[in-house]
Amino acid sequence: MDSVNLKEARRRLGALVGAAERGEATVITRRGRPAARLVPLERRRLKRLPDLTAFRASIKVKGRPLSQMVIEGRREERY
Repeated sequence: MDSVNLKEARRRLGALVGAAERGEATVITRRGRPAARLVPLERRRLKRLPDLTAFRASIKVKGRPLSQMVIEGRREERY
C-alpha cells in the first residue's frame, strides 16, 4: 500500500485514481498521520434480467395503435 501526503495527493490525483482502478490502494496522510485511504471499488456481478420473450408473445393488442389515436386527437383539437 502506497502512502502520500495530502499536498502530493492533490497534485497526483489522476494518477492515484488510475492506480486504484488497477487494484492498488493508497493511504493519504495529513501532517504525517493517515487521514484517508483510496481503494479500488468492489466489482459486483450484475444480475441478469429474466427472458421476457414468451411473456411479450403472450400479450394480445386490441384496438387501434396509440400513435394513431394521438394524431387523431391532435387533429380534432386544432379545428
